[in-house]
Formats: sequence, structure tokens, C-alpha cells
Amino acid sequence: MRGFYEIAAEDPERPALLGEEGTTYGELLARVNQASNGLTSRGVRPGDCVVTVLKNGLDALTMMLATYQIGTYLVPVNWHFTTEEIDYIVADCGAGIVVSPEALAVAELVAGQPAGPPAHRRAGSMMLYTSGTTGRPKGVRRRLLDLTPEEMYPILMRKSWRHFGLPHGGVHLVCSQLYHSAPYGQVMMALQLGHSIVAPERFDAAGTLRLIERHRVTNAFMVPTMFHRLLAVPERESYDLSSLTHLYHGAAPCPPATKQAVIDWLGPVLWEYYGSTEAAVATMVSSQEWLARPGTVGRALDGMAFTIVGEDGREVPPGEPGLVYIGGINRFEYHGDPEKTAAAMRGRDYTPGDIGYVDKDGYLFLLDRRTDLIISGGVNIYPAEVEAVLLEHPSVADVAVIGVPDTEWGHRVVALVEPAAGVTGGTELTAELLRHCGPRLAKLKHPRTIEYREALPRTPTGKLSRRNVREAYLSR
Repeated sequence: MRGFYEIAAEDPERPALLGEEGTTYGELLARVNQASNGLTSRGVRPGDCVVTVLKNGLDALTMMLATYQIGTYLVPVNWHFTTEEIDYIVADCGAGIVVSPEALAVAELVAGQPAGPPAHRRAGSMMLYTSGTTGRPKGVRRRLLDLTPEEMYPILMRKSWRHFGLPHGGVHLVCSQLYHSAPYGQVMMALQLGHSIVAPERFDAAGTLRLIERHRVTNAFMVPTMFHRLLAVPERESYDLSSLTHLYHGAAPCPPATKQAVIDWLGPVLWEYYGSTEAAVATMVSSQEWLARPGTVGRALDGMAFTIVGEDGREVPPGEPGLVYIGGINRFEYHGDPEKTAAAMRGRDYTPGDIGYVDKDGYLFLLDRRTDLIISGGVNIYPAEVEAVLLEHPSVADVAVIGVPDTEWGHRVVALVEPAAGVTGGTELTAELLRHCGPRLAKLKHPRTIEYREALPRTPTGKLSRRNVREAYLSR
């Protein structure tokens, strides 16, 4: 199959990016090559990490494709992060270059560089930082193969892309930020299939409907929070959305009523998949399959399998819940943390930490989207990280951060704080703690609610069960 680089060379006038930054495939390829050459001229070599802190748009697409053809790891970082959070990732991955408007701008990187392909082309990868439920984030790193991007395409098509059912040519709408694994993967797939990209800087519900109508968008990836907002748009029925054939969703549980409402509105164009940064895509379920089995996230893709393990460490039969392990994944490691890698594995099978069951026909149903991880608006928020920041404040003796259901966001962050001796909890302390979080945590990680407790239920060994805390909070 032809991929982006070949399509751009053979059909340079094909539209690549639509909108204000409108760019053709040929123009994008020239800029990508300049960026690749700019990186190698600055000493970047295969296997190195390149950190980017970029908003959606031409620069983000350029760096995705530039790093991919010179055998490097692209480490895209959330541009909402504080300087401290960004510096940690840069130091941990050992990146020698940070591409951002404040550090090395893409315009500066490409300036004066040749527009021809780099001398030595080799397929790279993305290394996204994720921390699950404990500690600071760790990069999910996969072994690089000594193959060109073109030699990788058949492998990616066989392992993953064919299950998405996208035809060659179309228009892909980016609805989430490209520093997340799912939007990144969707855009890369769309570009390899010759699609045009619409990449607004941020999601706006009414604006999204206008973009679909204006550009005749054929496919997009969304999270359930976006569905909730789209359904709330007045006059949503007035937009012509008939071009939409594939609307993918994942990253967070979708309430069945919300999904049913979207299918009733748009027709059977929804495709849900389950996976993680570590496992990539493990299932795919069409609207028709989901309607027959409401709540399922689908069956394992070809070459993959699910094992459900009970609390005693033994496999359980269909219909019984347990810890979900995914087999058949591409091998990975948490960068610099072999213990964390080993803890997530059972032989060659990996667990995201989700609880679920498989029915007699092999369809997976999830009961709990990880025990501790908070998913708000499709974004992972790690309780341990928020707790660590709050515990830095002298007025906090102990804290438990949990996620509680929220009709719009999926979950919201709640902090239960045990004040230090002699300190009284209340509105003044709440305001002070939120100010304390300001320079240390991205705003999306800030607690929406802070409540105070005389003591938190820790075990004699100091462990805290957030599940028990959450259940007690919800049962009030």
C-alpha cells in the first residue's frame, strides 16, 4: 500500500490540512522533510527522543511525520502542563531537543533546510507518558524495527488499521489534542490513507457540527463527554452530517443512554474500541453489534485474546468478573522502570488494571475503568500525582483523591483532606489549596471539590484503598 510519503510525492496537490492553515500533501511533505533534516542536523539520531509541546495544527502534524521517518521517539507533551511537569518528562526521557513556541519553534527548525528526504529513513514511534495510578508518569516505549515507514505499513494494516474499515481518501476531523495516543493514532492512520485533516485548536460542540457540514467530514474520534455536549447543541438536527460514516470513540466509558441517543441521531456510524497506550487497540465493536449487546466494548481483534483472572490468580469462566489481561500485544516497557513493567504483565499478557468479564461469545464487558485512575473528559488524571502536590502544603496531614461520576465529564476529581493539627478545614483553606495547585498541576487535574475529614482509613501498613473511600463517599 502507499502511505503518506508516497502519496505526497505522487499526488502533491491533494489537500492535506483544511482550514486557515490549508496545506497540500506536497507542501506538507516538503515541510516534514525540512523538519527531519533540521533534527538530524542538530544531532538527533535513531532511538533518540524528541519532545514536542504543540497545539493542534500544521506544526503538530509536521513533527509527527518528521520524527516518524528518522527512527526517533516522538514524546508529545500536554501544553497545559506546568514548567515543572514538562521538565520532568524532558529529563526522564533524555530528550536533547524540545520543540515548542517557547523553546525551538518549528519555523526555526525548518528554516534553511533542504526539502528532500533525509539521508537515512527508518520508522520511528511515539512514546507517550502515562503513570496508571501510582507515581510520576513513565514513558511507554516499544522496540524500534529496522524498517522504513513504507515497510511498516503492511504490518500496521494487518495488526490494526484494517479493523477500522476506513477507505482510502476522506476527511478526518481531529476533536482531541494530538498529545493523546488515540487522536495521534487516528491522524497517522488517516494520513497514510490519503485523507484530508481538519484540526481545530480545541473542541467546541456547535463548531464541530459546522466543521463536519462545511468540510464534508467522513470520520472522527471523540470521547463520551463530546457526545454529551453535541447532544445538547440547540438545532443540532439542522446540520447536514450525512457525510459522516465512521465516528470512533474510546478512552472512557460511554453511558449506554448517551451512546443510544447518538446512534438514534446519526445512525449506525459509531465504532467503539478498547485498549490503552500500552496495548494499543484490542477490540472493535460496530453500532449494530453494540445494539445487540448494549454495554460491550467488543471482541478481541485477530491475533489478540482476553484472559480474565480472579482474585486468587486463576482464570475465571465466561460471565465471571476479574482482572482483564490482554494477550497478543506488541511488547513494550515502561521507560526506566522494569518493576512497573513486570507488575503489569502475566507472562506475555498485559493488564490495564480494568475489571470486566467476557460473555460466552467472547464479547468483553467492563465493570470498572481501572480502580483508581480518574478519566475526566477522556483525559487520564492520576490520583497519586494530585495527592503528592496537596501533601506538600503544610496545612494538609493526609489526603485521598478519588473520581466520582459526573454526567458531563464522566468523572470529576474530589479531594478528601485531613487537615494538619490545629488547622480548620473550610472555604479559606480550600481557596489556599487550589492556589497551591496552580503552578504545580495543570488546571484539568485540580480538584473540583475539596472536603474535609478528621481521619482517612489507612491500614496499619499505611495503605489507602481509594475504592473503599470512593464507595463510602458515594453511599452517603
